[in-house]
Amino acid sequence: MKLNKYIDHTLLTANATRNQISNLCEEAKKYDFYAICINGCYVSLAKEHLKNTNIKIAATVGFPLGASHGMAKTEEARIAVKEGADEIDMVINIGLLLDGKLNMVRGEIADVKKVIGEKILKVIIETCYLNPEEIAAASQLVMEAGADFVKTSTGFGSRGASLEDIENIKAVTGDKLKIKASGGIKDRETAKQYIAHGVDRIGTSSGVNIVTKN
Repeated sequence: MKLNKYIDHTLLTANATRNQISNLCEEAKKYDFYAICINGCYVSLAKEHLKNTNIKIAATVGFPLGASHGMAKTEEARIAVKEGADEIDMVINIGLLLDGKLNMVRGEIADVKKVIGEKILKVIIETCYLNPEEIAAASQLVMEAGADFVKTSTGFGSRGASLEDIENIKAVTGDKLKIKASGGIKDRETAKQYIAHGVDRIGTSSGVNIVTKN
């Protein structure tokens, strides 16, 4: 198992600097991670660092709260792709989901997918705020809207991913969607547990630790 190829090497803090993003890219090249995951303002910087590599650039949209206007999310995604993002990690509007406005949530996801075309769309449902039935409903919406991944967490909620979350998502999506687990995955053994549960990608700021420490 090549753990490095499951990892989205991540830096999404509010105080991340250009130098830190540059260092993230260099680490991604050194350890041959699948992708980096960054805030949208740094996409062009990362594109320069990662040129002539196969490492993907994932940019966040509506991050971390998911409560920005749907049109703003669509424009944010469009700009990120224009500047070189290969993948978009967008946050759903959790309040709309809890209010039962399922068509609006589905529509936001579909609009972002439409504007990014063939680029990969990962949809963050922030499982820490949802019960199992709501996780199932959110996963169903992601699937219906034509996204590529369900992603568990931003890493900024009250908790990160759990194996139970993965089981709940998998029960709805089966093999129709991929799953990205993020939040709280900091060591090799934990990463392996998630992969064994069917996760296709792991979002973590501890990628170097996962691939270098036993």
